[in-house]
Amino acid sequence: MSIWEYANPKKFMQTSSWALPWVTGLAVSAIVVGLIWGFFFTPEAEGFGSTVKILYVHVPAAMMAINIWAMMLVTSLIWLIRRHHVSALAAKAAAPIGLVMTLIALFTGAIWGQPMWGTWWAWDPRLTSFLILFLFYLGYMALWEAIENPDTAADLTGVLCLVGSVFALLSRYAVNFWNQGLHQGASLSLDAEENVSDIYYFPLLISIAGFILLFVALVLLRTRTEIRSRRLRALELRERAA
Repeated sequence: MSIWEYANPKKFMQTSSWALPWVTGLAVSAIVVGLIWGFFFTPEAEGFGSTVKILYVHVPAAMMAINIWAMMLVTSLIWLIRRHHVSALAAKAAAPIGLVMTLIALFTGAIWGQPMWGTWWAWDPRLTSFLILFLFYLGYMALWEAIENPDTAADLTGVLCLVGSVFALLSRYAVNFWNQGLHQGASLSLDAEENVSDIYYFPLLISIAGFILLFVALVLLRTRTEIRSRRLRALELRERAA
């Protein structure tokens, strides 16, 4: 069985119809367990107080904001190279989810940063690149809506996705590229010395898993909606031609 079989809309609809309820159930379970464990059963952190608990929302949202754009890049490249419509529609479906995740990351970051830095906002490298990423999400969605021909819209938004990937990369590695800045280093890293302590680490992992599964559920749902919308549009055009 080839993975490209799922680029067929009919195959995608069949597979996603049974996968969606399972993924949704797992997503809700993981988010509920992670947030309840994190907010109610972990202590306050020295020097941070109770504000540290916002990491159970901020960190997963920030990770997803960047990785959703990476997913959009991959699916856009598949469209540009192989012209699979499901790939283009999946990228389009993911954009509003990524926009919301970026907004959550910016909002919770401001709440977390105010007591730590004494300000709601600073032109820190990572914060600035995240704001630009948010604007790219807006531009990507606006470009889809502005162009009537869906294939042309997919082509142009695919190119925009390539350009925006630079800022997604900067959002991920800004702290490493520039040593100056208020933003702390990564909360999760392959280097165990940089990770948060275990008491925060495990509920954070569950929250991240929940956010990932939530994204998968939402993108499956939205892609199914996009496929149905395209089918409906094709039927309308056929009726007009007749």
